[in-house]
Amino acid sequence: MEIAQGIFYGIGVGPGDPELLTVKAINAIKNSEVIIAPKTEKKSDSLALTIAQPYLRADVQIVYQTFPMVKNFEDSPEIFSDNVKEILSYLNTGKNVGFLTLGDPMFFSTYIYIFKLLKNHGVQIETVAGVPAFLAIAAKIGYPVAYGNEILSIIPATADTKKISAALKSSDDVVLMKVYKNFGEVAEILNNENLTENAVLVSRCGLEDEKILTDLNSCKNEKLNYLSTILTRKE
Repeated sequence: MEIAQGIFYGIGVGPGDPELLTVKAINAIKNSEVIIAPKTEKKSDSLALTIAQPYLRADVQIVYQTFPMVKNFEDSPEIFSDNVKEILSYLNTGKNVGFLTLGDPMFFSTYIYIFKLLKNHGVQIETVAGVPAFLAIAAKIGYPVAYGNEILSIIPATADTKKISAALKSSDDVVLMKVYKNFGEVAEILNNENLTENAVLVSRCGLEDEKILTDLNSCKNEKLNYLSTILTRKE
């Protein structure tokens, strides 16, 4: 008798607070016999797994997968081939597999790469939306992200500085993500565009070591975590 292939869930677990998971995300976690816990090469644990911990089924199998940071996935998709093969090995035995991801699965996420590759294998995929960090930050500190017909730009701070400056010039409201390695440089760009006064930086939103900075110019040398986001707007 042929075994039906399991379902692959891409599950957004939000930025840090387990209470921000949707009901659908919790149900997908509970339906998953195998949970993929992604981590980077430098980390031995998975923050996404820690957030999802309260909702894991008792008999769940946790599988840690390492994902390198990539810029040009289309040029070298083979770097994820071992991860995809491992996921398929569980799906092909009829097990449902949940892939945990911080924030939302379709927003600056490693999940997108795995999603694209698994689609080529005819896998049944269910992607479950999650709360992005910048929206959780806005709600927590009472900072409206955009009004009326204002133009909002969401910019990775790791992008080329010329591209960042160009995006800032054409925006009313700005979200800068991944502000960590080049915080001082980003602060200077915001100064040049008169976007510092209304800026708020929040690092590791919803976690125990959450940090909120409102005076960017006085803390340019602050060492920040990768999960750091700036909200700002023009006058």
